[in-house]
This record gives sequence, C-alpha cells and structure tokens, in this order.
Amino acid sequence: FKKCDKLSTRWHFVVSTEVFLVFLLFSDKQVIGLVENQSDWYLGNLWKNHKPWPALGRGFNTGVILLYLERLRRISWEQMWRLTAERELMSMLSTSLADQDIFNAFIKQNPVLVHQLPCFWNVQLSDHTRSEQCYTEVSDLKVIHWNSPKKLRVKNKHVEFFRNLYLTFLEYDGNLLRRELFGCPSQASPESVRLQAALEELDEDDQCYDFRRERLTVHRVHLYFLQYDYTPTEDDTDVTLVAQLSMDRLQMLEAICKHWEGPISLALYMSDAEAQQFLRYAQASEVLKNRKNVGYHIVYKEGQFYPVNLVRNVALRNANTPYVFLTDVDFLPMYGLYDYLRKSVVQLDMAHTKKALVVPAFETLRYRLSFPKSKAELLSMLDMGTLYTFRYHVWPKGHAPTNYAKWRTATTPYKVEWESDFEPYVVVRRDCPEYDQRFVGFGWNKVSHIMELDAQEYDLMVLPNAFMIHMPHAPSFDISKFRSSSSYRNCLNTLKDEFHQDLSRKYGAAALKYLTAQRNI
Repeated sequence: FKKCDKLSTRWHFVVSTEVFLVFLLFSDKQVIGLVENQSDWYLGNLWKNHKPWPALGRGFNTGVILLYLERLRRISWEQMWRLTAERELMSMLSTSLADQDIFNAFIKQNPVLVHQLPCFWNVQLSDHTRSEQCYTEVSDLKVIHWNSPKKLRVKNKHVEFFRNLYLTFLEYDGNLLRRELFGCPSQASPESVRLQAALEELDEDDQCYDFRRERLTVHRVHLYFLQYDYTPTEDDTDVTLVAQLSMDRLQMLEAICKHWEGPISLALYMSDAEAQQFLRYAQASEVLKNRKNVGYHIVYKEGQFYPVNLVRNVALRNANTPYVFLTDVDFLPMYGLYDYLRKSVVQLDMAHTKKALVVPAFETLRYRLSFPKSKAELLSMLDMGTLYTFRYHVWPKGHAPTNYAKWRTATTPYKVEWESDFEPYVVVRRDCPEYDQRFVGFGWNKVSHIMELDAQEYDLMVLPNAFMIHMPHAPSFDISKFRSSSSYRNCLNTLKDEFHQDLSRKYGAAALKYLTAQRNI
C-alpha cells in the first residue's frame, strides 16, 4: 500500500491495511481465510432428509474469501479443488450452494489449510443464523452479507440501519468511484492515455468544445442488467428489435413487449439511482418478468448531453441475431411485424445483398389509440384523421422519400432513393455501420446513419405490409435545448459539415452527392 499524503485518505488507508494485516495472522500452511457459516445448513438438521455437502463442523461461508495466491499456486490449488469436486459429485450429483460446497468439501479433507476469520468480517443475515451473536456494536462490523432470499426483509436487531446504509449506497452517483478521491494516482491504461491526449488537443475556446468533449467521454456500461436467455433460430432469419431509452420513456416497455414477441436489445441511459428504480419496475411488471429474451444494457449518465448514438451502439453491438430492426422506443410495431420481417429477410435475400428494409412510420396525437390490426384498418384511420404519416406537419423531409402515396396500394417491396434528411426506421444485417457518436442530443443522429448506409450502397426497400406508430409524449429536454439555443444549432451545423467531409474522405465519389445536397439546402 502506498501511503497517501492527504488527510481525507486516512480512512481508506486504514481499512485497506486492516484487510492486508489479516494475512499476517495466517500460519505457514494456511492458504484460505473464511468466516464460519452462521446457519445450521452444514449440520444437516434444517429439515428431514436434508443432506448437505461434507463440511468441517458448521462449515464456512464463502461470501468473503481471503486467498493467499502464492501459496495456492504452490500446492496446485486448481487441480486439488477439481479432484475434490469430481469425487463428491459422484454421490452428491450437484451442488446446492455452488462454490461454497466445494470449498467446504476441500477444507473437510484439508483442515490445516484454512484460517478462520472473526465473524465480523462476514456477518450473514440469512434465516436461522447466529449473526446477532457475532458482534456487540455496529461499529465492530467489517462486512454485512445479505445472503437470505428475503434480502432486505431479514430479521436482525440492526436491520433498519443496515437497510438504510445499503439503500443510500445504491443512490450514490457511481461515477464518483471513478475519480481519484483519495489522491493515490493509479497506473493509467493505454486507452486512458490516448483519451487524455485527445482531450488536451481540444480547444476550450471553441464554441462547440462541449460537443466535442462529449464524444471522448467514457461511460460506465452494465451489459445484461437483468436475466437474459436467447436461443438462436435454426434458419438464421431472426431479427432483434434495437432501441434506446431514458427514464421518461420507461412506460413504453410493456406495450412494446406485447407488440413484438422476438428478441429485443435495449440500452437505457440512466443514473445509478434510476437504474435501481428500473430494477424495481421490471421486477413488479408481470409482462417484463415473463420476457427473458430482452437484453437490458445500462449506460450510466455522465456529462451534460444525451449521447444518443453511443447508447444506440451499445444496443446494436449486443444484438445476438443476424438481423436488427433499428427503431425508437416511442414507436409501437404493428402486431405480427416480427414474423413478417423474418419472411421479408428471406424473400429479399438479405443474406447475400445489401438492403435496408424500410418500415413506414405513422403517428397518433391520441394517448388512447385503438391500434390498427391491418394495413386496411390503418389506411381507414389515416383517411379519418386518427393517424398521420410521421412528422408530416413539422419535418416532412424526414420520411417523405418513403412515398406514402405509393405505399397505400403497394403489394410488393419497392425501392426508394436516398434524399437529404431522410431518416427512416430500417431492418439491416447486424454487421451494418454503427451510428456516428459525434451527434449527441437532438438532431441528425439517425440522418447521418442512413447517409452512411446509402454511401455503402445499401438499397432502401420499403415494405408494403409493414407499419409502426409513434405514440405521443412530452418533448425531450434535448429538443427544447435545440429550439431555444442558437449556439446549439450552430454547433450541430458545424458537426454536419465535418461529418460530410469525413464521409467524402471515407467513400470518395460515392459521397459527393451529400455535399451537393448540403449546399442546396
């Protein structure tokens, strides 16, 4: 341990040293430090015919383990535990408590190798434990172990204090733990050095400095935040719905799951506290609890902008199917779209051609909508004014190239040409280009992606019997900033110009039309 000079680091130094000093109490032969199990599990008297794995006395709990690595290597630990596990599995068939059973069987055969730690290093709050006999004052405790299925609802004389301590920790901003709070410099990784150099190259007087800095921000990411289970289909036509969201769109999840039965990859932009709220929401929802083919990936908040394309890329990278449906979470796909897209993938030979299948987008201004069950029903609602083509009244350029007039009577897929500011929702192969992460907040985040698909010579094919409907919601904070801040809009135009230049360098003549289109705007 390095001694840090700042007074604020003394607590950290003392606690770290205290853990380290426990190893000095090991005898020459001891290699593992464990606290005795505080329940009667290994005594085998919890219920009739209860047969636990072999253990020394009450056994040991592996919630906290001290491992003397040098000595473990010396005794060939890896081979020893494997032999123990294989021998016991001949009669036990499986473990009940995973690694803990194997540790205890090993210690039963080799008791001289274990050092028993004082129980305050692992106060176990499971049912029927002797945890309250382990300490007198709360100040004696080192580690609290919520090892009961009841978790925060266990019985203990100090359980309220423990619970508040735990819940307070969950509300902390986890980004604080990335800072050098204690003044002890750590060894910088090559990636950190590269990012630091890139930051130093930025001009702080540049009016777009904050936008450029955001692109260099490294966000904490928790992949597969909840249980995920996906079995690939045998025909290689499967499609994952890919989207991103923040806390204010959480209410859309149940409806999307009802409309789309296929796999989903969702990236959620949240603070640590919001992630815990989402966890409670998901656990309380019968719809979400019963869907195991939804991958939830938390991107933790940092910085002043919503890094929308970075968040989209996290969802895209973690799709596990050959094809992806790139959408936004405030759209509901038509019923049966999942099966229809899988058939379209085969029909249009997506496996051997570069195609982006356009799903026409519509919108309603009504919070309560009788969702159309067919194209014919949708067209009827369109004629009655219950539905509209998406953003026709505020941003017609975004979806006009879809050619809704042709779509009304189309029975086969038809090709459309790229036009400036076109931003349809598409189905593509999973190996498509990622979203450009320079675009944060509102504006051009999808437009730039469609431009790159076009530059790579993807054919834009509109599906004649597919549709999706945008559901109404309050404007996002980012669109409000875009509308109210001229500097925001100026920086977006600067980023557009730079994107065009990068596209031209990357794709040469194929990208010249984008520069021409930009000049004509």
